[in-house]
Amino acid sequence: MLKKIRVAIAIACFVIIVLLFLDISGVLHKNFAFLAQFQFVPALLALNVVVLVALVALTLVFGRIYCSTICPTGVYQDIVSFFARRIKSRKARRYTYSAAKTVLRLIILAVFIVGVVAGIGIISAILDPYGASGRMVTELLSPVYGAANNFFVTIFGTQSFTFASTEIWMKGLFSFILAVLTLLIVGYLAWRSGRTYCNTFCPVGTILGYLSKFSLLKIRIDPNTCTTCGRCTRDCKASCIDFKNHTVDYTRCVACYNCIDSCKDDSITYSFRKPVKKQPEIVGVASDNNNSRRQFFITSLLMAAAATELKGQEVKRSMIKFPAVRKDRYKRSIPVSPPGSLSHNNLNNKCTACLLCVNQCPDKIIRPSVTEYGWTAVMQPTLSFERGYCRTDCTVCSDVCPTDAITKLTKENKTKVAMGNAVYVRENCIVVKDDVNCDGCWRICPTDAITREYRDGGSPYIPPADKPDANTVDLRLVPVVDKNKCIGCGACEYICPARPLAAIFVEGYETHLAVN
Repeated sequence: MLKKIRVAIAIACFVIIVLLFLDISGVLHKNFAFLAQFQFVPALLALNVVVLVALVALTLVFGRIYCSTICPTGVYQDIVSFFARRIKSRKARRYTYSAAKTVLRLIILAVFIVGVVAGIGIISAILDPYGASGRMVTELLSPVYGAANNFFVTIFGTQSFTFASTEIWMKGLFSFILAVLTLLIVGYLAWRSGRTYCNTFCPVGTILGYLSKFSLLKIRIDPNTCTTCGRCTRDCKASCIDFKNHTVDYTRCVACYNCIDSCKDDSITYSFRKPVKKQPEIVGVASDNNNSRRQFFITSLLMAAAATELKGQEVKRSMIKFPAVRKDRYKRSIPVSPPGSLSHNNLNNKCTACLLCVNQCPDKIIRPSVTEYGWTAVMQPTLSFERGYCRTDCTVCSDVCPTDAITKLTKENKTKVAMGNAVYVRENCIVVKDDVNCDGCWRICPTDAITREYRDGGSPYIPPADKPDANTVDLRLVPVVDKNKCIGCGACEYICPARPLAAIFVEGYETHLAVN
């Protein structure tokens, strides 16, 4: 029963987290965003004390139940192990007890801690199991999901409200390669020997493993009734049960309960106390086991009820589209970080590169960086405006971010923070280069940061209040940018018709500025 409950919770958590990344409509984040926030590393980087205390308390009561039910990378390994056990030969599918790689685990944990403290984003990005699963879903599964969605759109037509067409694109070459390597390496380790990644390379597994040594509920072997058949060890995917000595390495046990199901002698229990020596004729193990199962079931229900109190933010999307022919991407001296990220330093310290904001951005303007922020911050989100611009009525990236690398924003205060400022490149402008009229950047600017002046000099052009069509008059006006009003949304860069590079582009700010 314990295993069935654990598997049901794990499947539910895994499916919901995967759908959070794949969801095109953004509806799931309204009710299930808390599952992304309930991950260990995102909570640590966001200094979410409530979640951290809850996870520590959960571990001190149940052991490493987080690793076997809530962590998506952990569940991915279980899925691979499930099929491996059914495909491999009878002898090859058996697990064996192995000693813990304690030194290696501590070295990786130390590297992780140094990376978090020093704000070296690439370290936490690579070692965070939630970020790893996010990249695998975003880079590998999302294109397949998008293609299937678009296939149904072609079948049911654009009038269907069930499916909406979505764009399929590669988010970043480096993140794609890392996602493929993660899928293959973690998958191979799971296929070969179960939870090797969790118990050797994952810093979260190491931290929670040492906490689980003090957990109230533990897997316990009764040496008085154990026949040392070894079935528990052969089914232990954590390789942590030494059946010959009747011991369990609790730093590696992930509370999967395979051993309880495999034991035919009822010698293994999940209980608060060590087994008490009993006479063979006294039957007590089964009743103790039933009590522990009932207690675990009741506690699990209480935990699930408490978790539902955490609420995600409602995702809001703009339906307005401004078409523009694609142009080359600008190589900015300072990249533009997403609205709400506060500064590059804040992003480096808290981002796990899970790519949730990249996948959920409705206009596809957020992409993982390569070297824009330096090698210590590879794969962190940066804005690019070839596909669209950052709309003042969109707060999706701040709504979905589980680490507060992108802090919460409202539509009201989004226009009060500047991510960067627009820079006008006169020689690229078609008004100067091609001797034609153009007022796209002036018309689309949401903060009225762009005015115009005659291209040959003269007083700045002050337009009428209703902004009449300037193309009806031969004005030949060029833009003038007011940095005090510009928020760096990229609308001007997106709409600019100049090719191959726009005549106006956005330079980012290291630290976001307040705008009056």
